[in-house]
Amino acid sequence: MLKNLQITNFRNFSKSEINFNSGINVINAPNASGKTNLLEAIAFLALGKSFKARLESECINYDSEIARIKTDDLEIVLTRGFIDIGKKELEKVPKKKLLVKGIARRLIDFAGNIKVVIFSPQDLDLVSQTPSLRRKFLDQVLSQSDREYRRSIGAYEKGIRQRNRILLKIREEGLSRENLIYWNHVLIKNGNYITSKREELIEYINNLEINIKNSFQLKYDPSTISEERLEKYKVEEVASGNTLVGPHRDDFEFQIIKPQSQILNLSSFGSRGEQRMAVLWLKLAELNYIEERTGTKPILLLDDIFSELDHNHRKVVVEAINNHQVIITSADPHNLSDIQEKEINLIELCYQSFK
Repeated sequence: MLKNLQITNFRNFSKSEINFNSGINVINAPNASGKTNLLEAIAFLALGKSFKARLESECINYDSEIARIKTDDLEIVLTRGFIDIGKKELEKVPKKKLLVKGIARRLIDFAGNIKVVIFSPQDLDLVSQTPSLRRKFLDQVLSQSDREYRRSIGAYEKGIRQRNRILLKIREEGLSRENLIYWNHVLIKNGNYITSKREELIEYINNLEINIKNSFQLKYDPSTISEERLEKYKVEEVASGNTLVGPHRDDFEFQIIKPQSQILNLSSFGSRGEQRMAVLWLKLAELNYIEERTGTKPILLLDDIFSELDHNHRKVVVEAINNHQVIITSADPHNLSDIQEKEINLIELCYQSFK
């Protein structure tokens, strides 16, 4: 449970401290006032990284050198890689420090100390936008619930960067292909674990019964990695300077099951409403998966989603959030009518928190 959050120079916050209860917490403030930034800060503590920033330095307030996110046991310190020590001198410092009870930790040991499920209107992009968003979804779920997955994805991403550098040197400088052998082994070992866990997650989601009228499923399209496949694409890889097979090229497809068992690609044939319901289905499955695999109830971060749902599907969400800590953002309290009978901790974002 998240009891207290302290933010310094993060996004548009200069300095703010917020206390939460164990039930439903509503962040009430006008649009463009920083509600989503607050949820990003909380998710940062769970994932050890931003779920929305392209570069994490973007999270630092524009006229500050250091940003901090802190709760009882966890702290994140962000910099741009240097700080001004006076006399026009800059000192090089780490761009990110992750601390547990004041002790620096690696990402593998920091992520997963708290668990979150993030649900925002932008999640609709999962259905129809780029495969990288869908891979990111899989990584966020599995990294919170499986330490070995965190280790494997970190080793795999490092391996891809190193192997691609060697491919470029083979193309540009005539370097021997023997330099690929070690990194091939790294990618195959870790890539196969990543693929197996992604398959397991998607199978779990497809088999879970959720109280939603429409029937959905995910179709996994893995890019398996092996010595044989690397050998098959060796000419094309050198020409492009990129590793062309492996889970960094995975994808999955949302499908809707129509009457008479007709299965259609939701991106091409689903209505906007059906796509919205599919994302709700996916997020509820994510909630169940993390709780079942870790024995911990995730914190639900709901970014103004009640304005996107009709009354019946708001009720589905309300039923799902029972006995969870929930942090909801809203610009319009009327959208929260379905939870009015529950005890709510109303948090008004005050403008003294902003620069």
